[in-house]
Amino acid sequence: MEVGSKAPDFTLPSTVGEKVSLSDYCGKKNVVLSFYYHDFTSVCENQVCQFRDRLADLRTKDVEVLSVSVDSIHSHTVFAEQNKIESPLLSDFNKDVSCKYDVLYDFGDEKGVSKRSVFVIDKEGTIRYKWVTEDSPGNEPDYDEVEKAIRDISGNCESTNDSCC
Repeated sequence: MEVGSKAPDFTLPSTVGEKVSLSDYCGKKNVVLSFYYHDFTSVCENQVCQFRDRLADLRTKDVEVLSVSVDSIHSHTVFAEQNKIESPLLSDFNKDVSCKYDVLYDFGDEKGVSKRSVFVIDKEGTIRYKWVTEDSPGNEPDYDEVEKAIRDISGNCESTNDSCC
């Protein structure tokens, strides 16, 4: 997935009690799609909490944050409760979405986990920003750069084309 390409649609179970699809936001909201390695790890917790702390401001810009890992929905539910996460945590337990976004990799003895990565997807379903760690699961995205990407597209997408995403 490269900047300027259409973001692949997906549907995953979420902590908000229903399945969430990227296409649910098409024509309505920009999306920060944040992949992380595992619940209950310090760097991943920081990543999810960074977006939690910015969520109110992001939502004023018509942005929803969707965080994805290969953990189960049960793990996500406890993780969300402990960290007061209000945005959906999505379970890519079958690893299909991580494959679609080309962020699935093997880390040590763990086969098939999501690379720490962030995609900003506009209301038309186009990837406008991409960051993927290539060298270490301990690296984090530049959260200010993510916000800059959001500012660059905020208010610029007026499409309600149902065929997007």
